[in-house]
Amino acid sequence: MIVFFKHTATHAQMAEMQLHLKQSGFDSQLVPGQRICIVPKLVDQELLSHFSFISHTQVIPHAFQLSSREFKQETNFQVNGVQIGTNFANIIAGPCSVENEKQIFETAAFLAKNNIKFIRGGAYKPRTSPYSFRGLGKEGLKLIHEAAKTYQLNVVTELMDLSLLDEVATYSDIIQIGSRNMANFYLLGELGKIHTPILLKRGMQATVSEFLLAADYILSGGNEKLILCERGIRSFDPLSRNVMDIGVIPLIQSLSHLPIIADPSHGTGDARFVNALAKASMVAGANGLMVEIHPNPKAALSDANQALSFDAFEQLLAELELIKPAIQKPIDATYSLVV
Repeated sequence: MIVFFKHTATHAQMAEMQLHLKQSGFDSQLVPGQRICIVPKLVDQELLSHFSFISHTQVIPHAFQLSSREFKQETNFQVNGVQIGTNFANIIAGPCSVENEKQIFETAAFLAKNNIKFIRGGAYKPRTSPYSFRGLGKEGLKLIHEAAKTYQLNVVTELMDLSLLDEVATYSDIIQIGSRNMANFYLLGELGKIHTPILLKRGMQATVSEFLLAADYILSGGNEKLILCERGIRSFDPLSRNVMDIGVIPLIQSLSHLPIIADPSHGTGDARFVNALAKASMVAGANGLMVEIHPNPKAALSDANQALSFDAFEQLLAELELIKPAIQKPIDATYSLVV
């Protein structure tokens, strides 16, 4: 249940209600900056009927509350004037890792030429092997920030650890949380306290419910600027890096008000298949794409196999333009989910 307070409600009154709930066996959480309280296990509205400072209540039939479509119909926000969240809107592109000044400036110039507004690139890279290239660190953040500033782009880069939050937030416009950190719940809670938009990737083995509950960790902290990203889930098939779960895009849109984009680069792990999965994601209703590109993919220091060349990326853009007129706004529907 979500409890909505009247504008006249005081902090003392809210605390009084929370104490009443606690004594009745229900945990609750106030959402900072919003006059609402989450009581996830409460369905009996009579328990709160005598509190006159409550405006109304709403029972949400899912474990996830604030990310649900019952709570809100649609999330839209802007990043430096660029609209996020309505239909198919944006493409985020760039290398897996910031490698040097020439590479990232060349990529930024190419993106600006193609009217792409978001550049991605990792400065701190979570790699399976400790012997793989793990990024340039702060130097990489400075390089991608300067390249973006020069070509009027917005930076999307990954945060690996809470200790790096201030540093990453200083040089980025959207903070990416990778699949390995989707279940880092303390980190997610801290991200709810900041105002920088967050791009949350689905965990490698996460269910849809777990994905949306991770989103609730951020939303319940007060940060409403949140984008979800489907990037494929781990399978048993050694010939496929991941299972690109295209079906989860319309499913999540039926359950949640949050925008969802697709990452076909990680979803396939093979540049040959990125275009097909990108187009499929767009047709499925994705609000955008995240695509890895590189000036010279064969020389990339990380994820070389899945990076598109500039020519291949321009071919993808041309094919996406042909599809756009046929894309309709996702149907406003509900879906029964057992959690």
